[in-house]
Amino acid sequence: MKKSRSEKRFDAYLDALCDVLGHADRGAGLRGYCSGLMMPLDRKSIEPLAAHLDPRHVRARHQSLHHFVAKSEWSDSAVLARARDWVVAQMDMREGTYWIVDDTAFRKKGRHSVGVARQYCGEIGKQDNCQAAVSVTLATAAGSIPIAWQLYLPQEWADDPARRQAAGVPPEVAFSTKPQISLAQLQQAVADGVVPGVVLADAAYGTNSEWRAGVAALGLRYSAGVVSSVIVWPPGVEPQPPAPWHGQGRPPVRHRRTADCQPMSVEALARSLPAQDWRTVQWREGSNTPLSSRFAALRVRPAQGDRLRDIEWLLIEWPQGDAGPLRYFLSNLPADTPIQSLVHTTKARWRIERDYLELKQEFGLDHYEGRGWRGFHHHASLCIATYGFLVSERLRGHAHQKKPSERPQPAVPEDYRPRGASPSRPAPYLPLHSDSALAIGSGDHDPLATRLV
Repeated sequence: MKKSRSEKRFDAYLDALCDVLGHADRGAGLRGYCSGLMMPLDRKSIEPLAAHLDPRHVRARHQSLHHFVAKSEWSDSAVLARARDWVVAQMDMREGTYWIVDDTAFRKKGRHSVGVARQYCGEIGKQDNCQAAVSVTLATAAGSIPIAWQLYLPQEWADDPARRQAAGVPPEVAFSTKPQISLAQLQQAVADGVVPGVVLADAAYGTNSEWRAGVAALGLRYSAGVVSSVIVWPPGVEPQPPAPWHGQGRPPVRHRRTADCQPMSVEALARSLPAQDWRTVQWREGSNTPLSSRFAALRVRPAQGDRLRDIEWLLIEWPQGDAGPLRYFLSNLPADTPIQSLVHTTKARWRIERDYLELKQEFGLDHYEGRGWRGFHHHASLCIATYGFLVSERLRGHAHQKKPSERPQPAVPEDYRPRGASPSRPAPYLPLHSDSALAIGSGDHDPLATRLV
């Protein structure tokens, strides 16, 4: 049967991924695994993939796929980099570029899967037995793809030599907090020459003042959520300089506060603002109606820690009719940034929620059943790489469609709940193709390539 154009592009894409595996014999494993991830299967762990790829030789195919994913020494970061470059070639960077930092969890039973521990699980909005991974996503208004991915290794795992050895945790991997992991990922992205973007993150990262300082030290702009208790110096209020040093002990470094000179929490500041400081801003088209809310933006100086911090933006969202403010963000975007741009940039973080949703529901990101470090990262990188091809096809079709402002944008389902909220409903599985993993369509703008728009 004659292959369609998108099938030929998929073959070329897999060839490009195989080029970074380090050994020609690994190519068959990658092609089979990625082709299997395209199939409309309810479960995308190794065994069902093997059964559908080669029904007559399930055991042999299972063994070869397991070796490729769990044992073979190829670089998952190299595969992600090649997938990133393929997608970037289709991205239009003129309307803004973002680096979205986030983490996602996978519920697990038992205690032997690498990194599993009782920790926060966003899927259910509370503590549970799960694994968690930190990622950085490169995004534009039209598409996005994760470019970095690392398992979070809890302290109890990092300090347990027996569990580390059993799971194959590399010796150089020590305990790092999620903000520390993300900073290392951002640093690597800068070193790799990835097109820079505004770093977006939720309050789990933005509340950490050292994380914000680390992002700024990389020469990057950010807009990150913070919790309501974060304290700042309001506009026009400045701390007093440190007390004079009298020649004994260490010189004072903490800026002084007086009865008339005190920082305040961002919530208290929001509640003190007059009505004229609030504006209704629309940031994009939703699935049914334009998305808008009420915002205030002002220049403040964060008061966390001893040292005097730079003045930056505080963006506050307080929907009309709500009893209190909903969200707070700190941003080091330029001082002349209009409030519309602040809101538009900050709200671009929604794309990571959609990526996680599609990666789990469509490509089996959370279906890996192995226990080891290498297999966990290899499976995730192959899921992301396969997703990357569909993102590139969607972007290819997007270039021939109406401008984003002329048509509704994709939206996260209304009942999807991000970090800290109640769990989402299990979504129906949308088939990619009913007959073949590689039957991606019959023309240059195939339904599969554009279905995710």
